[in-house]
Amino acid sequence: MTFADEVKNAVTARAALLVIGVLALQLLFIASYVGALHRPDPTDVPFGVVAPQQVSGELVTRLDDLPGGPLDPRTVTDAAEARRQIENRELDGALVVSPTGTEDTVLVASGGGTVLATTLVKIVKEAEASQRRTVRAVDVAPASPDDFDGLSSFYLVVGWCVGGYLCASILAISAGAKPANRERALIRTGVMALYSIAGGIGGAVVIGPILGALPGSVWGLAGLGALVVFAVGMITLALQALTGIVGIGLAVLLIVIAGNPSAGGAFPLPMLPDFWRAIGPALPPGAGTWVARSIAYFHGNAVTGPLLVLSAWAVVGTALTLLLAMRRRSSEAARETTAPGGSTVV
Repeated sequence: MTFADEVKNAVTARAALLVIGVLALQLLFIASYVGALHRPDPTDVPFGVVAPQQVSGELVTRLDDLPGGPLDPRTVTDAAEARRQIENRELDGALVVSPTGTEDTVLVASGGGTVLATTLVKIVKEAEASQRRTVRAVDVAPASPDDFDGLSSFYLVVGWCVGGYLCASILAISAGAKPANRERALIRTGVMALYSIAGGIGGAVVIGPILGALPGSVWGLAGLGALVVFAVGMITLALQALTGIVGIGLAVLLIVIAGNPSAGGAFPLPMLPDFWRAIGPALPPGAGTWVARSIAYFHGNAVTGPLLVLSAWAVVGTALTLLLAMRRRSSEAARETTAPGGSTVV
C-alpha cells in the first residue's frame, strides 16, 4: 500500500472537511475575541446631566463634543431622577453639578461593569478639570467586593451556556447524527429540560451561597440559569438535527465565537465595537449576562427584553427540533410503505 493510500485511510474526505471546519472556527475565535476586546473604547454611553438651567445646555453640548464621542449626554431633572434612571439601567452614569460650589458629583454603577464605571469617572474628571472643577464619585449600584471587575455574572452565564451546548451535543451524538424519530426528540427535549433546571439551581447556589460572589435572589438566578441552559441546549439540538454533526460547530460559532465576546462581560456593551455591540443583546450570552447583573445589582430592573430574547431562542430551538424529527419520521414512513418500483406494500 502506498503512502497516499495510507493517508486516504487515515484521513477520510469527511474527516478532512471537518478538520477544515475546525480550522475556520479557530480563526474565527481569534478574530472575534481580539476584534471585540483588544481596544475597548467607550462610545455613546448613555449619560445624564443634572445642572442649573443656565449652564445645562452648554454642558451637555461640551460633553457631547468630547473627542471620540464617549458620551451620549442628556439633561435629567434632578439627582434623584438620575439615580432612578441608573438603577433602571436607562443610564450608565450621570454628572450632578453643584450650583454653589466647585465640586460636582458623578454617579456610576459598578455593578453594571467596573471597567465602565471607572472609565466614566476618568472621562468626567478630565472634562471638569478644564473648567477648574473637581469631581467626587458615588457608586449607585456597587459591585460586590467578591465580584472582581463585575465579571462573576458573565462567567456564570458562560458556564450555563457551555453546559447547555455540551449536554445537547452528547444527547445528539449518543445514538446517531440525527434524531431518528419523534419519540427520541421528545425524550431529548425532556432530558434537556431536567438538566437545565439542575444546572440553573446548581450555578445559582455555587455563585451565591457557596462562593458569595453575587448578591441578589438565588431563585431568580436559578430561573435565569434554567432558561439560559435550555435555550442554548435546544438551539444546539435544532442545528444538529438540521445539519448533522456540523450543527455542533454551528452552535459553537453562535454561542462561543459570536456570543461570548459580545456579551458585555469583560467590557460592557458601550465599550465594544459597533458590530459586537449590535449582536450581543440578541444572543444568549449577552441576554443572560444583562439579566444576571440586573438581578444581582439593579433590583431585577430592565429584564423583560433580554428574557424575551432567551425565551425566543428556547421556543425556536424546541419547535425546530420537534418539527424536523416529525418530518424525518414522515419521510421514513412513506419509504417503508412503498416497495421498490413504486408499488405500495399492503
